[in-house]
Amino acid sequence: MEKAQLILLGLPIFLFCSDLFNLFTPPPPKPPHHLPHQPPPHVVPHQQRVISETLDFPSQKASGLGAVGYGNTVEINFCVSCSFKGTAVTMKKMLETEFPGLDVILANYPAPTPKRLLAKAVPVVQMGVIGMIVAGDRVFPMIGITQPPAWFNSLRANRFGSMASTWLVGNFLQSYLQSSGAFEVLFNGELVFSKLKEGRFPGEIELRDLISKKLTRPSIVSGSY
Repeated sequence: MEKAQLILLGLPIFLFCSDLFNLFTPPPPKPPHHLPHQPPPHVVPHQQRVISETLDFPSQKASGLGAVGYGNTVEINFCVSCSFKGTAVTMKKMLETEFPGLDVILANYPAPTPKRLLAKAVPVVQMGVIGMIVAGDRVFPMIGITQPPAWFNSLRANRFGSMASTWLVGNFLQSYLQSSGAFEVLFNGELVFSKLKEGRFPGEIELRDLISKKLTRPSIVSGSY
């Protein structure tokens, strides 16, 4: 019984002393907190370091192609009045997709100067004939012609049809004189395809191969132009 009494008395005293000791003892320093799924800031994983070093090269892209056309220009000069714009836009998209970085410029290829001058004169003649049909009976006496010519009487017999025909024929002539029929492709100022010489449009695969050959020349690869 004495041992049991000593244990019952000693245990509370021991717990009380232990609490006092813990109360006056400073707590130990806490370890630094790190996220379990992230390495310390100063540690860079080997795989991440290799990827960052690989992507530092501008010629290496995620697509694997790179800006192979960077610094080069392709000009497509075509006849706007010939409705060649759709073909030119299709070729432009194809080249920009196949050769990233390539600058593709679309421009109008004008007709020769004599044809353009005649095209500007067509509307003047057109409006003159229509004005003659409408008020020719008053114009001829003013210039000293008392009897209008037979062709004028034929035009006046069907005024609406004559004016419509004059308008349509004039527009057709103006469009024809303004058209050049050209579809010329130049790479850095060098002609690589000419519809005026070949008499046809280039195929997409054909044009891609022509530009690819120009890009893979030693002068282009080494960067000397």
